Amino acid sequence: MSLSPLFVEKSFADLPGWGGDDHLPAFEAFRRSAFHVLVKPYRSGALGVDFGAFAEAYAEARGVASPDGAQARAFFERHFIPMLVVPMPVGVETGAGLVTGFYEPQVEASPVRTDRFTVPLLSRPADLVDVDDANRSQGMDAYLAFARQTADGPVEYFDRGAIERGALTGQGLEIAWLADKVDAFFVHVQGAARLAMTDGRLCRVTYAAKSGQRFTGPGKVLSELGEIPLSQVTMQSIRAWFKAHPGRVDEILWQNRSYIFFREAEVEDATLGPIAAAKVPLTPGRSVAVDRLLHTFGTPFYIDAPTLTAFDKKPFRRLMIAQDTGSAITGPARGDLFAGSGDAAGEIAGVVRNAADFYALVPRALAGSAR
Repeated sequence: MSLSPLFVEKSFADLPGWGGDDHLPAFEAFRRSAFHVLVKPYRSGALGVDFGAFAEAYAEARGVASPDGAQARAFFERHFIPMLVVPMPVGVETGAGLVTGFYEPQVEASPVRTDRFTVPLLSRPADLVDVDDANRSQGMDAYLAFARQTADGPVEYFDRGAIERGALTGQGLEIAWLADKVDAFFVHVQGAARLAMTDGRLCRVTYAAKSGQRFTGPGKVLSELGEIPLSQVTMQSIRAWFKAHPGRVDEILWQNRSYIFFREAEVEDATLGPIAAAKVPLTPGRSVAVDRLLHTFGTPFYIDAPTLTAFDKKPFRRLMIAQDTGSAITGPARGDLFAGSGDAAGEIAGVVRNAADFYALVPRALAGSAR
């Protein structure tokens, strides 16, 4: 396997702010992946970063329990070569790549429906099946990866509007109940949440499946309706609009036909996020979601986004580890930065949309193999 020409070899001296970063949190995130791959290896991405080339770095990471920051930096410099990722297609304005943000909401929830808690989070229904070209019904949208199993074969699943109007009522799918439909929607958008239960427990829900239709963001809808200028669309501005127009919430949200189903999970370490697509807990400020078809999970990425200051009020220049993905994360220089859990993380994630340069740290064994 050879590297894509979208990788342009650089040196660590070429990385803006490399010496000023704290490499230890990224090493700890990388080490979590190093242990996971003993159970199940990651799939190599189409850009040629072969998973097998990580073996030496993973083995060393598993054997180093508590390095300091200098040792963590030396580890990455010893095992990897930085490669500038050429954006195709281009991102925003400058032609650079693009970063956005995501987080794990924390919301109050009830284990039972009450007068206040009326909005359910649902588990995966029994009639929801995975579909591909082998079992897709004739005429079914090729985009759909999930469907409803019927006696006549798979059909498109109920969409958000149908489900919220009661299509799945009575099946006992309710995991928990929230008080606010907008809160529930943003739990769907993030694909996970911590639930502060009314009985005192702290629980977590994570993504289990979806109804399958295409995602349509409320920001896009509100912009096209002339309600919020596109340049001002953030999670905060969307929430403010819904608060000012409570009678139009369903009208806007039901235009996003995609509906998310969840499963329950433990909160084993409150400092970490949910277990995501790479099957390790996300590390706040150090895990990044990437296009998993192009990139290989576990790859370190140094991200230079000088206009992004929401994380710590200085230009964002950090080493991140690829440990998640998302349907909106497409392209070689595209990333979604995990900001953490709770309201403070949401305030950060909700405003991130910045141009960025991506430097993939590629195992040294692959250097020079660009085709």
